[in-house]
Amino acid sequence: MTLAFLNLSWPALANGLEFGGIYALMAVGIGLVFGVLRLVNFAYGQLIMAGGFALAFGAQWGLPNWVSILFCFGVVLALSLLMDRLVFRPLRTHSPAVMLVATFAVAFLLQNIALLAFGGFGKTAGALAYLNAPWDFGGVEIKKIAVIAIVTAAVCLGALQLLLTRTSLGLHMRAASMDFRTAQLLGVRANRVIAGAVVVSALFAAIAAVMLSVAEFQVTSTFGLTDTIFVLAGVVLGGLNRPVPATLGGFSIGFATGILGSTLPANQSQYLQSFLFAAVIVVLLVRPNGLFTRGAAAVERL
Repeated sequence: MTLAFLNLSWPALANGLEFGGIYALMAVGIGLVFGVLRLVNFAYGQLIMAGGFALAFGAQWGLPNWVSILFCFGVVLALSLLMDRLVFRPLRTHSPAVMLVATFAVAFLLQNIALLAFGGFGKTAGALAYLNAPWDFGGVEIKKIAVIAIVTAAVCLGALQLLLTRTSLGLHMRAASMDFRTAQLLGVRANRVIAGAVVVSALFAAIAAVMLSVAEFQVTSTFGLTDTIFVLAGVVLGGLNRPVPATLGGFSIGFATGILGSTLPANQSQYLQSFLFAAVIVVLLVRPNGLFTRGAAAVERL
């Protein structure tokens, strides 16, 4: 069955929504840290890689799926907090360029540690691979992971909106994102706000790790790297300075990745990255502030 007016099949559309949802979660995770610390964390993909390996090892050790998922979350959270405590906090008073270089250094360090520890062949998602099997919706077969990813992304984004608008931590995070120094003078505790942003960002990274481990199946030292680069491009495409445009940018490039990955012939799949980044360049030439932003400049960051 196809969507005749778009010449798309329902499974291809579901695949696009699946990656759109995953990339939207990653975009929010990156955007939260940027909003509070003004830091684009290029090591975000390595958090996802660590979560993927944790999930794979949990399956290899014969742990129940729910225990493997909890192990994945624990590893990502611990690594994220450790990264903040040992690297980002000591460099917090330095220039953004110094912190940016530090994230590159952390990313390559973690990637090479994974390569040395686990080799170049990688591991699989193990028992969770059954989620790649399809569900039948009135004769249309759609992968279970696609449906789960779409629903999970919607629930997580809704919960984040409630956190940012209905809790004191969320309001403090929004205040700090607008003017960190003024927020501190008004009583906002800097370390608490930053830790909150880091934890929420890590939770989204862990969720993305679980979804990508099933969708892409093979976990290697470069797992999540290409996806993170796509998401960073999507965040810039949407508008880095505001949450909704950044999320829409991440979703858009994830949706395009899923659709094109499903519809392009196998011998032309290597053109996917070239096409997407060319589109990003064209959009930024026309709308340098982002595709989904209005006005000359953005003020709000969360």
